[in-house]
Amino acid sequence: MQAAFIRLLTTALTLFGVAVVVFVVIRVAPGDPIAMMLPPGATDADIDRLRAAYGLDRSLAEQFFIWIGGVLQGDFGTSISLRQNVGRIVLGRLPATLELAFYALFLAVLLGGALAVIGTLRRRGTAEGAVDLWNGMTLSIPDFLWGLIFILCLGVLWPLFPISGRISPALNPDYATGFLLLESLLRFDFRVTGDLLAHMTLPALALALPLSAVIAQVLKQSLKEVMELDYVNLARARGFSEVAVLFREALRNAALPTLTLVGVQFTFLIGGTVIVEKLFSYEGLGNLAIDAVVNRDLPLIQGIVLLFAVLFIATNLIVDLAYAALNPRLRHG
Repeated sequence: MQAAFIRLLTTALTLFGVAVVVFVVIRVAPGDPIAMMLPPGATDADIDRLRAAYGLDRSLAEQFFIWIGGVLQGDFGTSISLRQNVGRIVLGRLPATLELAFYALFLAVLLGGALAVIGTLRRRGTAEGAVDLWNGMTLSIPDFLWGLIFILCLGVLWPLFPISGRISPALNPDYATGFLLLESLLRFDFRVTGDLLAHMTLPALALALPLSAVIAQVLKQSLKEVMELDYVNLARARGFSEVAVLFREALRNAALPTLTLVGVQFTFLIGGTVIVEKLFSYEGLGNLAIDAVVNRDLPLIQGIVLLFAVLFIATNLIVDLAYAALNPRLRHG
């Protein structure tokens, strides 16, 4: 009970700290969002009137406590550039980013796990060297550069995938939620599913490749250590093949250290969607965040950053719970 209270208190303090830092930083940055909204011929009276309407004529402390009081009541304010409720805008874009991030995570785990298994089964051979070479090359190229490579190669030179948007305008499915991929699967609307996956594949691959290399390296090293343990050697003595030993005896224990790494890296993956979504004109939170920064939309920036902070904290909490559930020493301790 005490540990749960400390965790809750730490979470609340972290979110409050994020709110303070973001609020102060974006207000001391150069640029006037109100001046950007008005036409060149606007008078000083017009600027003052609009600044008062958004509460920007008050002191910094007053603005912060008004905003944080609204947040505690579920009101994140009104977007300066879009003139809509920030909470509604942000939550409307959140499903697209989550689906892209989980698709990228799926591809990263699939590719990284396959490379780790190949490198372990063919350790001290050419295959392991090839896996290490591929991982090194993949890690040296950031996700946004992978995105540019994919756009050029698979979108322009060989147009195999669409390189813009989340879904073809001709489809425009009338779904109840913003989770279009999940809902299309539940409705067995595979035409929409296929179109969504086609649009998501290149940005998801750009996000997945660097993460897959990290997963492959850590999991491969962990597997190599586990494959030398006594209980694994006992399984070999009982006649199990090397593949059976790896999947039946070694993989579960070797995957535990990788789980924490995947959780931590997943938070960076979500952060990486900001640039990748902009590259592919993908209609998610990342794309919205860049537009908000360009337009100096203070309430929208605050709402997006606060939501990202919640996602990071929630991800770490889920990873901790999953690790405890899978690790017998923590589960029965």
